[in-house]
Amino acid sequence: MDKTRFELGLTKRKSVLGAEYVEKNLQAADDFNRPFQEAMTEWCWGFGWGDEAIDAKTRSLMNLTMIAALGKMHEWELHLNGAITNGCSVEEIRAAIHAIAIYCGVPQGVECFRIARQVLTTRGLLEA
Repeated sequence: MDKTRFELGLTKRKSVLGAEYVEKNLQAADDFNRPFQEAMTEWCWGFGWGDEAIDAKTRSLMNLTMIAALGKMHEWELHLNGAITNGCSVEEIRAAIHAIAIYCGVPQGVECFRIARQVLTTRGLLEA
């Protein structure tokens, strides 16, 4: 493991997903899944998110569309919160969901809007 890349990844991961969430996941890791948690932190967050060629806001919008295309909605909700943390506006999130509906299908767009409404309302960015 590249300790420098891991530490960068840990910093990026906490800044996007929240320190409490990340620490909880790392503390829950055991001998079975710890290597995955470490590799994901180093590779996805250190190598991927650590590349400053794409700013965090753009990367978040890209992730929302890719994760929606994969239909991984629990991860989509997690990354939606990260996108808000990274400065994505309600209008940008709406536009991303429009692209998701066009390229991934209307039912996927409907599911993204459903989750987004819940998250945005909870965070006080939309009225109930």
